[in-house]
Amino acid sequence: MMMTQPLFEFLANLVERKALTHLNVAFAKFLHHEAPSASDSLLLLATLVSYRLNQGDVYLDVNALFAQPAQALLPFEEVTDEDIAQLNTYLAIKNLNTLFAQSPLVSTGEGNSPLVWDAGNQRLYLRRYWRYQQTVDEKINMRVTFRAQALPEAIVERLKGLFDKSSPYPNWQKVACALALRSRFCIITGGPGTGKTTTLTKLLALAIERHLIEHSAQSPIILLAAPTGKAANRVNESIGRALTQLQSTIPPEIAQYIPSKASTLHRLLGSRPDTRLYRYSANNRLIADIVIVDEASMVDLEMMAALLDALQDRTQLILLGDKDQLSSVEPGYVLGNLCAGAENKAYDESTLAWIKKYADVNITHHTQGSTVNQQTAMLLHSYRFVNTSGIGNLAHAVNTGCVERAGKIINNTQTYPDLRKIQNANQLREYVTTYNTSLGSYQDYRVEIKNRPAESACIDKWALEVLKAFDRFQVLCATRQGVWGVEQVNACIEQWLFGAQPTWYEGRPIMVTSNDYNLNLMNGDIGIALNNQDGRLQVAFIDTTPQENAVAIRWVSPLRLAQVETAFAMTVHKSQGSEFSHVVLALPERENLVLTPKLLYTAITRAKENFTLLESSEGIFEKSLK
Repeated sequence: MMMTQPLFEFLANLVERKALTHLNVAFAKFLHHEAPSASDSLLLLATLVSYRLNQGDVYLDVNALFAQPAQALLPFEEVTDEDIAQLNTYLAIKNLNTLFAQSPLVSTGEGNSPLVWDAGNQRLYLRRYWRYQQTVDEKINMRVTFRAQALPEAIVERLKGLFDKSSPYPNWQKVACALALRSRFCIITGGPGTGKTTTLTKLLALAIERHLIEHSAQSPIILLAAPTGKAANRVNESIGRALTQLQSTIPPEIAQYIPSKASTLHRLLGSRPDTRLYRYSANNRLIADIVIVDEASMVDLEMMAALLDALQDRTQLILLGDKDQLSSVEPGYVLGNLCAGAENKAYDESTLAWIKKYADVNITHHTQGSTVNQQTAMLLHSYRFVNTSGIGNLAHAVNTGCVERAGKIINNTQTYPDLRKIQNANQLREYVTTYNTSLGSYQDYRVEIKNRPAESACIDKWALEVLKAFDRFQVLCATRQGVWGVEQVNACIEQWLFGAQPTWYEGRPIMVTSNDYNLNLMNGDIGIALNNQDGRLQVAFIDTTPQENAVAIRWVSPLRLAQVETAFAMTVHKSQGSEFSHVVLALPERENLVLTPKLLYTAITRAKENFTLLESSEGIFEKSLK
């Protein structure tokens, strides 16, 4: 059946109402051009596959679509009864397998059809993303099925020595190390403050020592990476602190091999400008014994597939991240999907025996999960947030779906001195513009700007202090548009702090919004416009790969920065991989489909010391948890 005028008009109407994009419909038109006999039902499904990519999903869940057609266009809020009636008309399909089998546009994987049907899971993919999913599944399964039979006695003794008896029982950090030493793949997941980096540092000491034992003292090649420059800087600092704390338990002959510099994943793989290709790939593998990726919740499906393609079969891959955070900005929630069931201690009998033998932990209550679950350790004890911590308690209540408890906590800020609640722009202005040594504000970095040194040789060090001061306080927004969206909040804060200014002025904080491989700047990198040592206005970024003994600052001309936006406020999505001493979260005035428990949990856990909720409409926070 050829594409009918009613379907065309239906899709055009949805584009006009901003439910779909022009690209979504252009894809359907392309398929219609390639196969004029394609049915309207198939073309609609293809449009929805394209639309789901906009929302971060790499496939269309057909079962869910048929069960609730009204949710096909989420998060679009204005679906009408007429829309639903038309969707139901096009979705009146007697047999999906027959529909797909009759069209050259769809296959079950063979050939080059633009769409791929996964009948077992009832998922419809664009071929490119189906291929990425296949790569990730196959490469991880290959790694995870490799199992060591035993650990060297010296490593067993070192494992005991790295974890003292006073540690919380069961010691999930110790379990994580034991599991990681078992295979060529491991996931270490946990919330903020559960010690992921400390665990990683201990694990690296163990892995290095084992490598030296098994390879005649040959030093291992270890590569450390993160999705963004900011996340890379954070892991650099975290490992440095952990090494200082553990210097009495990790011998210097081992510590010398623990990497102290992380790169971005794009830099690790050697991104090629203006292409999706990388220098390192299946045809040119990375030379490494161990590769560690921190903040792995931010890694999308395409990037994970590229990384796995570039690894040699013998390379051990370790992923660290919080599975409960928001998914990556690009399509594909890889870490969350891999960790499904991990909270249930989903270990089989052989894994339980390994944990008992090497971590001295006896797990009694468990379920049996996937092969990936056998190599997943979830850290459960928070070392950052004590029992009386408002941030810790609020994050836990949100993450576990305890709506009533979460509401009581955020509305009882007198009990929790690290929590605050405000309701209007005047209160936000006070938080943003008032210098406060205990809470911090954007005045911190403005004061630092005024402390510009007279000596030009000290300018880089000064710029670094300005960036660090700015990083202590951050306003987060759930949405981009609206009264409390990023765009309006940024405009207000800019006016409060600087008044009317040209586009570029000293003190303007900016965020890179698109990867720029020529400048080596990645989506999410933060810079501040400052006058450099020559007195010229340039943008200072923290350099993730500074030369030896150099201050880690890079200066970039504003004229070269095409894809940037002011960053006094940023979306919760964009804040992933970052931590701030004080976070203010601004919620929209009315309920919004982007307001989910996962988004609120991610926002709350960006705060290390203080969290402030701006709720201009009473009850929006709790409604968003239901």
